Amino acid sequence: MRVYRINSRAKINLNLNVIRKSKKKKLHLIESLICFVNLSDKIYINKHNLKYHKVKFIGKFSKNISKKNTVTKLLSLLDKDNALKNKYKILIKKEIPLKSGMGGGSMNAANLLNYFYKKKLINLNKLKKYSLKIGSDVILGLNSKPKILFKDGSIKEVKNIKKYHILIVKPNFGCSTKKIYSSNKTFSKSEFKKIKTKIDKNIILNGKNDLEKSAFNLYPALKRIKNLLNQNKQAKFVRMTGSGSAIIMYFNSNKFAKNALKIYKRKLNKCFFIITKII
Repeated sequence: MRVYRINSRAKINLNLNVIRKSKKKKLHLIESLICFVNLSDKIYINKHNLKYHKVKFIGKFSKNISKKNTVTKLLSLLDKDNALKNKYKILIKKEIPLKSGMGGGSMNAANLLNYFYKKKLINLNKLKKYSLKIGSDVILGLNSKPKILFKDGSIKEVKNIKKYHILIVKPNFGCSTKKIYSSNKTFSKSEFKKIKTKIDKNIILNGKNDLEKSAFNLYPALKRIKNLLNQNKQAKFVRMTGSGSAIIMYFNSNKFAKNALKIYKRKLNKCFFIITKII
C-alpha cells in the first residue's frame, strides 16, 4: 500500500507572556507569538491489514518516548468514534529534540490530524475537537503559518514575521513543563490585543519569555548557557522557546549562525546544535 510522507515542523515561541493564572482551571493563561522553522520530524503513514495500529519511532531523538504518547492518544480517540475505516502503520523519524520546548509530539499529532482531515475521514469541527483533547498546543500546528495565541485560547494568523536564521542550542537534558509553570511568578500585560495581522519587528526584538526566570531557577545550567550566548554581538537576540530546554539565537544571516556554531560547539560541547530558519 502507498506510503505517505508528512513533514511535521517544529514550532518556536518568539515571545511568551504569562498573563495570569486561572483560579477555576488552575492553568496559566498565556499569550504567545508562534512560528515554525525548517526543522521537522518525518512521518511515514500507510494502511495495513493487521488488527491494530502500529506506531514506531526511530532516529536520534526516539529514545524514552512513552508507549502512551500524542500519536497513540489520537488513534485511540479516532477509534473510539469509529472515525477510521482501516488500521495504520505509522513510522516517525524524530529530528526534533524531546523536551526542548519545540512541540515535537504535539506537532506530530497535529499533522496526522491534518492527514485524516484531507482524506475526509474527519470534518473541520472534529479536527479542532480532537486537537483540543490531545493537548493545548496541538491546534497551533494545524497549519505552519505564524500566529498569535491569546490568553482566551483564540488564535490569529499574522504576517510580517522576519525569516530569521537561527541556531538552536539544546542541552543534554530536558525541562519539566509542569514544574516550570508551577514555580512561575512572572506575569505580564497583554502586548498583542491591538494587533490585526502585521507584527512590528520591535515587538519581537524587545520581547521576552516569562518562563525563563522559573526555568533558570530550576535548571541553573540554562541561565549559564543563555548568558554565554548573549555575548555574541552578531545575534539579534537570544531567547528560550516554550518551557525549554532549547535556547535559540536569532541572526540576520546564515553566515552569522554558522560563525556562532563554530564558537559554541567548542564551549558547549555537551549541547546539541541545529542551524535552521523560520519559514
